[in-house]
Amino acid sequence: MIRSFRPSAGVLARSTRRGLSTDKKSRIVVALGGNALLRRGQKLNIENQQVSAQKAAPLLREIAEEHEVVLTHGNGPQVGQLALERSASFDVLGAESQGQIGIILASALSGVGVRSAAVLTQVLVDSENDPAFQDPSKFVGPIYTHQEAHGLAKSLGWTVKPDGEHYRRVVPSPKPLEIVQLSAVKSLLDAGGGTMVIACGGGGVPVRELPGGFLEGVEAVIDKDMCGALLAKGIQADGYIILTDGGGIWNDFGKPHGREMSEASPKYLLDTNAGSKFPGSMGPKIEAAIKFVAESGGGAWAAIGDLDDAGKILSGEAGTRISLDAGGAEGVKWREPAAE
Repeated sequence: MIRSFRPSAGVLARSTRRGLSTDKKSRIVVALGGNALLRRGQKLNIENQQVSAQKAAPLLREIAEEHEVVLTHGNGPQVGQLALERSASFDVLGAESQGQIGIILASALSGVGVRSAAVLTQVLVDSENDPAFQDPSKFVGPIYTHQEAHGLAKSLGWTVKPDGEHYRRVVPSPKPLEIVQLSAVKSLLDAGGGTMVIACGGGGVPVRELPGGFLEGVEAVIDKDMCGALLAKGIQADGYIILTDGGGIWNDFGKPHGREMSEASPKYLLDTNAGSKFPGSMGPKIEAAIKFVAESGGGAWAAIGDLDDAGKILSGEAGTRISLDAGGAEGVKWREPAAE
C-alpha cells in the first residue's frame, strides 16, 4: 500500500471548499507522458502502447486506491505518427490521438478493475497573439538523425529542432487558456462511483472561438503538462503528478556528481533556472508544476518522477516534490545517493 502525503491545513481547506468532507480522498491529477507509453527507441505501434499501458495500469490503480485520480496524457509520438500517415490539421489529429490513447488506457485500466471515462477535450488558445505561433517548439513524431530531419524539413516544409542527441519535428505550442469541457469533467467527479476521468489528452484539441460562439480548430499541439496544470487548478486538485520516462529534477544530470532534488520550492527552482538545460523535456514540466503550485496556493503540491516509481513518488521516496514550503529555509532538499 502506498504511503500518501499527510494532508496539510491547506489541503483540508481546499477539500472543504469543493464540498468534500475531510475523510474523503484527496484529488490528484496524474499526467502520463506520451513517451512513458512509448519508451525511446520503441517502434510506434498499438501493440507496444498496449503493453506499456498494461504495465502502467496497476501503478495507477494503486494511486487511485487512496486518492481520487484524474488522468491526462501526452501524445507527441502518436500525433506525429498520425501526421506522417495522412494529411490532416493538427487539431483533428489531436482529437484522433485522444481517442486512440484514451481507449488504450481505458482498456488497460479495465483489466485491473478500474472504471474510466475518456472525455474528448477542447482547449481555447489565442491564435492571433500567442508568440508560440511564430516560434514552434512542441516536439511531435519520431526521432531522426540530423541528415534525415533536415531532409524532411526541406521536402515537407517542417520546422525541426534538436531533441537530445536526435532531431524531431516541432509545431506551435500555444498557452492553454480555458478547458471547454471542464464542467463535464467536474460532473463526472461529482457523480462519484470511483470512475477515473481521462481528460485533456495531448493537451486537448486547440480551438479558437469565433463570433456566435462557434469553435474552430487551430493548427497546433498544446503542451500536456501546462494543460494538466490548468486542469488541476480548474478542478481544485490537491496534487499534480507528472510521470515521465526519467526521474525527478536533477542538478548536473548525467554527471558523476549529479544530484536529484527530493523537495524544491517554486522560488528555488525559479532562482536557479532549474530545467533550463533540458528545454525539450524537463523545462516545461518544471514550469507547469510551478504554475499549479503558485496559482493554487495553500497546501497544493506537485511532483515529477518516473512512471515506474509512481508509488514511491507519493511516499516521497522517489522523484521531486514541489510545494511552497518545500526544502525548508534553503528551498531544496537533495536525495541521498543509493547505496551501491
